[in-house]
Amino acid sequence: MHPEPSSASSGGATAATAPERPLDRRTILAVVAAALGYFVDLFDLVLFSILRVPSLKAIGVTDPEQLTIVGKRLLDIQLVGMLLGGLAFGMLGDRFGRLRTLFGSILLYSVANILNAFVTDVWQYEVLRFVAGFGLAGELGAGITLVAEILPTAKRGIGTALVAVVGLCGAVAAGVAGKYLAWNHCYLLGGAMGLALLVLRVGVVESGLYEGTRSRAKESRTDGTRIHRGNPLQLLWPPRRAWRFLLVILCGMPIWFVGGVMFVFAPELGRVMKIAEPIEPARVIFWAYLGVVVGDIASGVMSQLIQSRKRTILVFLVGLAVSIWFFFKVAPQGAWHFYAMMSVVGAATGYWAIFVTTASEQFGTNLRATAATSAPNFVRAMAVPITSIWLALKGTADAPGYDPVQATLSLGLVCVAIGVVATGLLEETFHRDLDYLEH
Repeated sequence: MHPEPSSASSGGATAATAPERPLDRRTILAVVAAALGYFVDLFDLVLFSILRVPSLKAIGVTDPEQLTIVGKRLLDIQLVGMLLGGLAFGMLGDRFGRLRTLFGSILLYSVANILNAFVTDVWQYEVLRFVAGFGLAGELGAGITLVAEILPTAKRGIGTALVAVVGLCGAVAAGVAGKYLAWNHCYLLGGAMGLALLVLRVGVVESGLYEGTRSRAKESRTDGTRIHRGNPLQLLWPPRRAWRFLLVILCGMPIWFVGGVMFVFAPELGRVMKIAEPIEPARVIFWAYLGVVVGDIASGVMSQLIQSRKRTILVFLVGLAVSIWFFFKVAPQGAWHFYAMMSVVGAATGYWAIFVTTASEQFGTNLRATAATSAPNFVRAMAVPITSIWLALKGTADAPGYDPVQATLSLGLVCVAIGVVATGLLEETFHRDLDYLEH
């Protein structure tokens, strides 16, 4: 059963969401705040990819194989935190509002990252990576949901793409910071930027659609037709809704094959390729996310021109398959070939903004923040099984597996193939009116 539109609502809250609504100062401020919030989110999220080796060495982990094993464990812990945080903050976003969720998430991960600068043992690192991941989970989904709901239908794709592009520049900035600052100073900088953003968010307007749904939910308690808001179990029932949610996750999953394997373990891939110059994580993140920024701009423009989320994602998935194949042909020629091809692969993952927009558009207002916040974090958490499969395929020094290059290429192409099938089965949402409820 398709979601049903909600009844027309009266009052200033929902009237403010009409497709013809002009852009005012408060709406623009909301977009800017969401964009800068995602900037800090991405800055903090990719810091561990950059700081994995120097930070672990600083607390006593020096063996190359242990750097990979402990690094993967810390990444897994952060991603599990994001998975649980996505569910928690998504539920809170639908129950208590998009803005409160944004405030809470940014405060939590900012404090965790400041404390991360002072770790002296692996267990402390594990605890703080979990807490930071839990907090980071709430930023993107709540921000995208807010922007999608307050902008006119014809402009929401541009708005969400703008949020993603500015946010992805945070990853580029993290690459610069990781190159020139000490690892603990990077964590301090990320936390301080997050706390500074809380001041900017004070004047941001709440979503009119959310306010309207909250009012209808209050009315439904008296007439016996209860409207449930922010119940994660609603994503699992009925089965057709659960299937829709699964397709959304699988659509974005190839992005985090690239982010969880190729970006994070780039130094290991460089050694396997016998590149003479050591591959630097900070440079990988800088060039890779510079490509992602270009890709996100391109996907946003393409989505608006062809007026289709699905076809845009499919084009990028095909490009991703081609770019992964070329990466392993060109990158072994040298370090700068490696960085250049990372940028190309990053550009091909640039449909992330369109993916998150699609996730928010697939579900009704009473479940939208839950879906839009949890779906990207389920995608990120897919890196846990993906990296586990990758490590099992390539083996270790004591138990060698398949050729690491061939294993990485094959696993990447399988992930992309799954993403293509899932995207093909999703409904198109470009022109969808978001004023509806899930029953």
